[in-house]
Amino acid sequence: MLFFPVFRLSQPRFAHKSLKAGLLAMSLALTGAPLVLAPAPVQAQQVSAFMQSVAEAASSSKVLSEFYRANGYKPVFTDNSARAKARRQALLRAVNAAPEKGLAPYDTSLLVANLRAIKSDRDLGRAEVAMAQLFLDYARDIQTGQLVPSRIDSGLVRQVPYRDGLAVLTNFTKSNPQAYLRKLEPSSPEYARLLKEKANLEQVLGKGGWGQTVPGSKYEPGDSGNGVVILRNRLMAMGYLPRSAATTYDAKMQKAVQQFQMDHGLTADGVAGKATLDEINVGPEKRLASILVALERERWINMPLGKRHVWVNLTDFSAKIVDDGRVTFETRSVIGQNVGDRRSPEFSDEMEHLVINPTWNVPRSIAVKEYLPMMQKNPNAAGHLRLVDSRGRTVNRANVDFSKYTSRSFPFNLKQPPSNRNALGLVKFMFPNKYNIYLHDTPSKSLFGREVRAFSHGCIRLQQPFDFAYALLAKQTSDPEGFFQAKLKSGVESVVPLEEHVPVHLIYRTAVSKPKGGMEYRRDIYGRDAKIWAALQNKGVQLRSVGG
Repeated sequence: MLFFPVFRLSQPRFAHKSLKAGLLAMSLALTGAPLVLAPAPVQAQQVSAFMQSVAEAASSSKVLSEFYRANGYKPVFTDNSARAKARRQALLRAVNAAPEKGLAPYDTSLLVANLRAIKSDRDLGRAEVAMAQLFLDYARDIQTGQLVPSRIDSGLVRQVPYRDGLAVLTNFTKSNPQAYLRKLEPSSPEYARLLKEKANLEQVLGKGGWGQTVPGSKYEPGDSGNGVVILRNRLMAMGYLPRSAATTYDAKMQKAVQQFQMDHGLTADGVAGKATLDEINVGPEKRLASILVALERERWINMPLGKRHVWVNLTDFSAKIVDDGRVTFETRSVIGQNVGDRRSPEFSDEMEHLVINPTWNVPRSIAVKEYLPMMQKNPNAAGHLRLVDSRGRTVNRANVDFSKYTSRSFPFNLKQPPSNRNALGLVKFMFPNKYNIYLHDTPSKSLFGREVRAFSHGCIRLQQPFDFAYALLAKQTSDPEGFFQAKLKSGVESVVPLEEHVPVHLIYRTAVSKPKGGMEYRRDIYGRDAKIWAALQNKGVQLRSVGG
């Protein structure tokens, strides 16, 4: 919320006719009514008053202080030049349209009230700085989000690519204002499609939603009755079923249910069981909230993702390689359990190398929380792990009294040598980070058949790690499979650097657009989107309906 004090002076004074006219124009833009102002007296004295006022008002902001000091404390919003007028109009239009972009509305009521009360160049200087601050607030919100991720959830460790405010404001004054404000928004196709779906859902809400929720717990081909009719009507309203008068669960309805299941991460068996009906009965309000959260998340990652990058959507249990905006490889994944510190974090980094036939260096937290208690009960427990001292020597368990150690005093490391039973499988993909998270193979192949795949300690397990490796290595060798298999058959741990590092983005999206139209939705497995939505609402973001 913007505020600068109301000043009521007995003798209104304005040093420049341009400032006076500029104020009139700004007042008209904000309030629809001009101000009646007195003639201007001595120029030099009043220019000094405006400049001093700007300096004082900007003093609480490092960015604004540096900006106005650099430009000689000249007005960029409040004079009567065509460029200043264009800046005012473009900014006010953008601010007023903020809810259309999924932002909270900006309260300019105090700004308007104070503008109406301006009677001197000193008051005008405060107005100038208030407009500049409004621009900076809007620019940051639309460009990189209204929320700070780390304040929402401990798993949101993403570093938001905040821009330098001084550069943003300076460049704005040198550019076409309207075009510059548009370019602040994410330019990704995903952002544009999310905005389109937002508008669509607002119209759905305006028309009353998707109709009656479907009763019962299961419908399958051949069923009939009132529940099937309600299911049919809801599928039609949601765009999954063409207009139909069928009263039985026919082949067309089965196909529609299968498509719905695929779009919502469900087993596509064409049977509307409890899990499917739960998702079908989710209202447009909740879907719109997911869109608004996705828009905020898209702003958090408003940066070049990399011509080639790895995209891991935790809620979708998938990992993809993307080349020039097109998915060129995709595999199922297993993510961290929805328990304590095992939830996979969200961040971006660069994959630097892969390790074939890796040794598993058991993380300290797992060693002392899980394996130490086991070995205290039975020294031979977890016999697949080697006990290693601080000098790297393997220690005979028979010579160790595990009962005398605590989680803090335990002096050993645990390692699992390369093998088919290794917890990391036969290959891991490294993007070194302080969270000790990476992608890897696994001997637990059966977990990939599950619909919800949250079982790991936080790292991302891949269903097709070899093919993933081939795809990565194809950029640097003519025979990626042969190269990989030769290293693998050696049985020796091998580090293979990637000649070109590949950006990796671990993201969490419950709403994802489809390039050819439509949406995919996923369950909020960690509850993070619910926290983000609550924070957005606290900021003032609201669900809107259009029409109706």
